[in-house]
Amino acid sequence: MVVRQLYLDRLKKYQDTEFVKVITGVRRSGKTFVLRMFRDFLKESGIVAEQIIFINFESMKYQALLTKETLYQYVTDRIVPHKKMYLFFDEVQRVSGWEDAINSFRVDFDADIYVSGSNASLLSGELATLLTGRMVEIPIYPLSFKEFLQFTQNTKPLELAFNDYVTEGGFPAVALVTDAEVKRSVLDGIYSSILLRDVNERAEIRNDGLLTRVATYMLSEIGNPISGNKIAGVLKDEGWKINPTSTLRYMNLLCDAFIFYPAKRYDLRGKNYLRSTAKYYAVDTGLRNVTLNRNYHDNFGHQIENIVYLELLRRGYRVDVGKYDDQEIDFVAKRGSEVAYYQVTIQLPTKDNREIGNLQALADNYPKTLITANRMDVGEVDGIPIVHIVDWLLA
Repeated sequence: MVVRQLYLDRLKKYQDTEFVKVITGVRRSGKTFVLRMFRDFLKESGIVAEQIIFINFESMKYQALLTKETLYQYVTDRIVPHKKMYLFFDEVQRVSGWEDAINSFRVDFDADIYVSGSNASLLSGELATLLTGRMVEIPIYPLSFKEFLQFTQNTKPLELAFNDYVTEGGFPAVALVTDAEVKRSVLDGIYSSILLRDVNERAEIRNDGLLTRVATYMLSEIGNPISGNKIAGVLKDEGWKINPTSTLRYMNLLCDAFIFYPAKRYDLRGKNYLRSTAKYYAVDTGLRNVTLNRNYHDNFGHQIENIVYLELLRRGYRVDVGKYDDQEIDFVAKRGSEVAYYQVTIQLPTKDNREIGNLQALADNYPKTLITANRMDVGEVDGIPIVHIVDWLLA
């Protein structure tokens, strides 16, 4: 089994703390795998099997536990007296009133608790009220490029392997098969299950065709500023009956299901967020390419921008799009008191210096990096490092 070390280390960091560990992420990103990996780590560390309760609520085996009362009784019956218990609840949102049950386990037992779900609503509502200051989110993303190489055991030159990564994306189930047609079928299945189960059923959307069209438009516009008004206008021209309010609701639902991540525009001079448009990045370029029937050649610049954005999230940053007067900084990455700026480009333009110039214009001393897909650009300009995207991803 390939160990996803980044997530194992994060879970170890919070082991045996009072926090309820909330594992979030898009369907099939590897949440169950990560939970099982950590369960195996506990066993190897000397925790006996009787101290571990692991329930995957997508299994028919546990269909009788889909109310808070039955779940509470099931766990209570298996508590080992005077021992620390390790409780794992995978896709816990399927349980009616699960928030009350989780809070009771925290109060009633000496328990280390881990829950997972495929929707951002897991972190809102009653759970947030019950566990204010007592829960920590650990987001799971599809494979990084480094993980992709480990999973696929790719022996191609790194830059050719990177083109595969852009085209196929990083869903583990896709990386573990070799046939191109099977890869496409797996991605189609993942996309359909997210739309139908994590968005449509939950929100009781009547027009799933309209939801699919909004999602398709957003996939085609990754890295471009968009808004509910803009999408509604495009869809009206195509004959759809929709208004900006409904469009924005669909966009939020797609973000809640982790198909998209919004990058707000931040005014670096005025130190405030702009309300106009935002950029939306897909959780996986492979999902984008199969849905649109494209490959890495199509809009390559925005696809690598998408990959850099997700990698920054994976590394624990909050990421915005920067505006400095009339110039745009691709990414402003913040982690605690740390701030860093990034520009992403296929290659440095030969007739102007806008990519490096945007970074040079910034007056503060925070680190600045230009990421390029052209090996010939690598070097340094005015103290600003220019790094190849493959090297940056593997650093």
